[in-house]
Amino acid sequence: MGKYAEDAKELLALVGGRENIAAVSHCMTRMRFVLNDPGIADVKGIEAMKVVKGSFTQSGQFQVIIGNTVADFYNDFTAVAGLEGVSKDAVKQAAKQNQNVMQRMITALAEIFAPLIPAIITGGLILGFRNCIDSMYLFENGTKTLCDISQFWSGIDSFLWLIGEAVFHMLPVGICWSVTKKMGTTQMLGIVLGLTLVSGQLLNAYSVAATVAADIPKWDFGFFQVNMIGYQAQVLPAILAAFTLVYLEKFFRRITPQVVSMIVVPFCSLVLSVIAAHFILGPIGWKIGSAISAVVYAGITGTFKVVFGAIFGLVYAPLVITGLHHMSNAIDLQLIADYGGTMLWPMIALSNIAQGSAVLGMIYLQRKEAAAQEVNVPACVSCYLGVTEPAIFGVNLKYVFPFVCGMIGSACASVLCVATGTTANAIGVGGLPGILSIQPKFMLNFAVCMAVAVTVSFVLTVFVGKNRLVVLETAEKGNIEDGMDNQKKGLLNSKNANGTLEKGMKADADRSSAGESESSHQNEWKAYLTGRVIPLKEVGDGVFSEGVLGEGLAIIPENETLCAPAAGRVTALMPDSRHACGLVLENGMELILHIGIDTVDMQGDGFSYLVEEGEVVAPGTPLIRFDREKIKKAGHPDVTICVVTGMGKASHIQFFTGMDAVENDTVIAVIDE
Repeated sequence: MGKYAEDAKELLALVGGRENIAAVSHCMTRMRFVLNDPGIADVKGIEAMKVVKGSFTQSGQFQVIIGNTVADFYNDFTAVAGLEGVSKDAVKQAAKQNQNVMQRMITALAEIFAPLIPAIITGGLILGFRNCIDSMYLFENGTKTLCDISQFWSGIDSFLWLIGEAVFHMLPVGICWSVTKKMGTTQMLGIVLGLTLVSGQLLNAYSVAATVAADIPKWDFGFFQVNMIGYQAQVLPAILAAFTLVYLEKFFRRITPQVVSMIVVPFCSLVLSVIAAHFILGPIGWKIGSAISAVVYAGITGTFKVVFGAIFGLVYAPLVITGLHHMSNAIDLQLIADYGGTMLWPMIALSNIAQGSAVLGMIYLQRKEAAAQEVNVPACVSCYLGVTEPAIFGVNLKYVFPFVCGMIGSACASVLCVATGTTANAIGVGGLPGILSIQPKFMLNFAVCMAVAVTVSFVLTVFVGKNRLVVLETAEKGNIEDGMDNQKKGLLNSKNANGTLEKGMKADADRSSAGESESSHQNEWKAYLTGRVIPLKEVGDGVFSEGVLGEGLAIIPENETLCAPAAGRVTALMPDSRHACGLVLENGMELILHIGIDTVDMQGDGFSYLVEEGEVVAPGTPLIRFDREKIKKAGHPDVTICVVTGMGKASHIQFFTGMDAVENDTVIAVIDE
């Protein structure tokens, strides 16, 4: 039996037994389950296990964070459970059984917009900056803007619109590309389809309202005519057209002989989808999108706008839990297209701030508990920067009352927000930086709303938590103590096995580095890539950046060979994906080196191992060769992460970030023992 056999048995029981597992797989750090009945799983019991570092549910998958020993744990688990693992894609397909039709639609919508968010955020920041220099009358007694008094800033304002127009006016191009990418069809056809929706030959969508019907250009086919109207910034027409292209391409690919498919499939798919887009789907999608935005706009600006704001502010955080919040992206973008701004996004940013302030209350309440602060502090920071999941799932929902207090704070701030008509230029900039996306004349109003969200959420959390937290922590302590006896045997086996591994590895490493300085290998790390070294919190992944697996750093690479930062032994490889590896250093410290974010989905394409499991390596030994271009084409960041999952004999690590490093030359960390 493996060293994790006892832990595997316990986890098997806690997830509901073999009969409750529809599929199971693993990545570099996590067990990924698809459960027939997710409600059966004892989440509190699972998270109380010493071998488990956390858990969460995403896209129908129940993921249990184990760390860099997950491969060994997975082998023991499948042996104990009598199950065969499946591929990551098979797990994703199986996960759909835990989603209803609405959840599948929302998941699809989220996956379409996810690759577009960085560009939308950039566009929002640019619009916000342009408004500050061309719309804020701060000079000559409030009569002129910075652009009015400076030709330089006027030129900057004009130049930046080149980017802003590309982001928002050409949005249908990005949407069509993203849909074809998600559905696995030809992405270039999606790009061409998007371009036909925003072509300069068409009447710009923003000019339609000001153009009389007789002056709108038309395609004249003799017995009927079609308006030549563009769909700049329109969301629904682009989505409908893109899915039409996808299913036409799949249809023609299925019925067309292979010998002529290269000609027939793209031609028929593209021509028919463009016809459908301009003749039928575009006008229908425009009407539906306008109707939805009109209803929302009426709710935000109508007689009962305060009630609308209170309800939206109250329920937005629960919508994040269900995933339904992804619908708001499409609605916000349609509001911007129709009304020149959105009053929905400011309330979303305020909800982020309110949940972060509830965590701030927990930081105050648990100020003497170092273990709790390791989770609370990074969760609060990320929430204030617009990423709410660590705060909601890692802190607020754990105790419930901070989550409710954050909802109340959000509702109060949202009431004030809609009452003052606060409007954003764009979406994507959440949390405290959300003020950058607000139209200049509403910035002061939004600042007051932020103060309300912070104050109400913090005060309520502290007030309620003074008594409630004692009760909850007492109960949790009892649950953990009840489960400790069941874990002792597994922990003892794990400790003995690790001790044997460390002794063997130390002996091998000593032999391989005879005559070399111990301090040059053991007490400092050299850069494992050439590139920019950044703190782990800037990576943007909910598991790594929030320190769930441990502290560390990351490098934005400029080269394509990952090297060992110090002497050690290779202890974990991923044969299928080849995107990560685990090392145990001479001092027993355990590391994970992970190339990119979500690159496990690439299934090894663009990655090749240069070492074997069990091999002893010196500082600078090449470990993995990877293709940065393929990673980017797959839609993933190539930032490469190094996380310490076990301290070994080390007592402290000092990381050096915010600099440009040279592989196997620049010191990026110093270790104290």
